[in-house]
Amino acid sequence: MRSTSPSRRSAAPSPVSSPASEHPRSTRTVTRTVTSVVDGRPVPGDRTIASLNPADLDDVVGEVSLVPGRIFTAAAVVARNAQKAWADVPAPVRGRAIAHIGRVVEENAESLARLVTREIGKPYAEALGEVREIVDTCDFFLGEGRRLYGQTVPSEMPDKQLFTFRNPVGTVAVITAGNFPVAVPSWYIVPALLTGNTIVWKPAEYSAVVSNAFHDLFVRGGGLPDGVFNLVHADGAETYAGLQESLELGYIDKVGFTGSSEVGREIGALTGRHLQTACLELGGKNPLVVAPSADLDLAVEGALFSGFGTAGQRCTSLGTVIVHESLHDEFVRRYTAAVDSAAVGDPSQDVLMGPLLDAKFAERYEKFLGWVQPQHTVLGRTGRITEGNPRPGFVGDPTKGLFYHPVVVDGVRPGDELFDQETFGPIVGITSYSTLDEAIDLANAPGYGLSSSIYTTNPADAFAYRRGISAGMVSINNSTSGAEAHLPFGGNGKSGNGSRQSGMWVLDQFTRWQSVNWDYSGRLQKAQMDVADLDADLAFRLDDDQ
Repeated sequence: MRSTSPSRRSAAPSPVSSPASEHPRSTRTVTRTVTSVVDGRPVPGDRTIASLNPADLDDVVGEVSLVPGRIFTAAAVVARNAQKAWADVPAPVRGRAIAHIGRVVEENAESLARLVTREIGKPYAEALGEVREIVDTCDFFLGEGRRLYGQTVPSEMPDKQLFTFRNPVGTVAVITAGNFPVAVPSWYIVPALLTGNTIVWKPAEYSAVVSNAFHDLFVRGGGLPDGVFNLVHADGAETYAGLQESLELGYIDKVGFTGSSEVGREIGALTGRHLQTACLELGGKNPLVVAPSADLDLAVEGALFSGFGTAGQRCTSLGTVIVHESLHDEFVRRYTAAVDSAAVGDPSQDVLMGPLLDAKFAERYEKFLGWVQPQHTVLGRTGRITEGNPRPGFVGDPTKGLFYHPVVVDGVRPGDELFDQETFGPIVGITSYSTLDEAIDLANAPGYGLSSSIYTTNPADAFAYRRGISAGMVSINNSTSGAEAHLPFGGNGKSGNGSRQSGMWVLDQFTRWQSVNWDYSGRLQKAQMDVADLDADLAFRLDDDQ
């Protein structure tokens, strides 16, 4: 059943018309083919897929040549062979390479952002902000090449010095999703390069053209030697096979993965068998609490952006609004009005929300719509935007792409799939609470722990929420999305294993501490044994008569 007007209704939607999988393959002439790049040379694959513009499925952005898993392993060998020479480049010089990359990306920002918009449908303003995040990351780390500090530590024995040094882990495999095709890879690749590691990067197939542009900017802009930064295009099964083989043969020393919690568990288990800890940045069911003292208009604005920016396809996208019972009805009224009036459509225009990233995400999103139950209240239309299921004010031609209605579902509770599970797409649940402790329990209930938010003007509520929430990131009077490049980024629970990206904290992902003790006494001094001690009179007491 499809709503024909933006009024309240209670029911689960039936299957929508014009599913993404039925769209015919484009017949447009392909002008660009992208391949893997290993040791500075293109490596054609054994099959190709088309990367389509999700806002215009007749637009083939490029053909992507996919390689088998053995090429991933070969790239790991190349990276391993190049690692020692790269680590021998002085860290300040590597920092200069990062500085150059940042400047080249900045000079190419608009071109790269336009390509992001074309290949994954991200609104241009957001795409430009994403490219800016590469620049910000480079700006932060360009100086870290002169600040990879160790320590000089006092020894308990004479004529002996103690030191600590940061060493690169070695060869790093980076596997990333395509919803942030340039910002998130930079969180791994910039600090990994800076600290003397070499890289095998496997990006998402549906953002492969952007990935090749990113790789070109880094390699050419940074003057990186061949073999230092290798790019592999492969599907999920072949990537896993190549990673498994590379780990078994000892070619990979660290894995960074951004993607779903389900795949993250498999990556974590695989690396754990080799006594490695992967850097995992996984999904989220991110709560936004609206306290009684909240600025309601500000809360609505934050919930609109975090729920429907990037069409709800961020790991930090809003999952559930948890609003105080005294504000529930008014919040729902204002939020529904804001969603109904939000600009949706052509991502090259000034819109809040463009299409879904790719046909597979559209199909998955339709499954999420099936989680709506009779006890829920769906506010407005659902399903794919078509001539028969239109959205008033749509920007552009909805029939050309993977455009879906933004959906708000009131009345979700723990135990509902819509409440408990990540819903990667433009759907936000609403529930209510009576006490702050209840709100915190509701926020923690799904078991994720990436991002969270509270809107309040009461400092006591803000700090109580911060203490009680399990999320790795907390926003106060701000949306669940919007990480800055110099703060730690990462989650707990089903959102990750506690590893953190960005800022100085990520250095611990790509370096290992080495302790050095240098004894120049000319004799064997044994720690905890040959230690001088001062004679202390522990029985001394002051005389009360003094």
